[in-house]
Amino acid sequence: MSSHEPRVGMLGGTFDPVHLGHLRSAVELHEALALDQLHMIPAQQPPLRGRPQVSAQQRLSLLQVGIGDTPGLVADDRELQRGGPSYSVDTLAELRAHYGEHARLVMAIGYDAFLRLAQWHQPERIFALAHLVVIARPGYSDALPESLTELVGQRGVDSVEQLMQSPRGGYLFLELPSLLAISATGIRECLYQGKSVRYLMPEPVEQAIKHHGLYQQ
Repeated sequence: MSSHEPRVGMLGGTFDPVHLGHLRSAVELHEALALDQLHMIPAQQPPLRGRPQVSAQQRLSLLQVGIGDTPGLVADDRELQRGGPSYSVDTLAELRAHYGEHARLVMAIGYDAFLRLAQWHQPERIFALAHLVVIARPGYSDALPESLTELVGQRGVDSVEQLMQSPRGGYLFLELPSLLAISATGIRECLYQGKSVRYLMPEPVEQAIKHHGLYQQ
């Protein structure tokens, strides 16, 4: 294996709105996997939840403000350029085509999302395109559904080093140091009620939300 193959991560979500839990996890994921680049990708229309009240372009703009000049993190608008639901396999296929067959491509999801993986669009294609890193969440210790056990099969590995020996096809549970229990739902509720969101999100994101009157109704 060449040590120079790029290591690229994909962290998708609604980011509705982006907060310090998202951003701190992204920084720690970037460091833990020694990624060259972590693409934070807002979903245009998440297939398994309702349409966010704030437009995808506004959520992207808040993400760009939140990331600022953080090294290795990039706000990626590729799902906003596509019509229809935002399917992760389509995004992974685009990233794989861009970075090449030998790049170490990783999709990171939270444990709660992992439990629903078998319901995703063409979930078996994920492993043909990338590795899966599951971010452990406090309070989530459910047994894996049978459909999920069948999907992941014998793909589990025990370390980042083992995962990165190949370009795709493995999965790894990863505990990050600072899992912040911050909820975008809770933030939206605070904003709707006129309560403070200070220290839940970067100050420039808070200012942009106030300036544009987002999440007020």
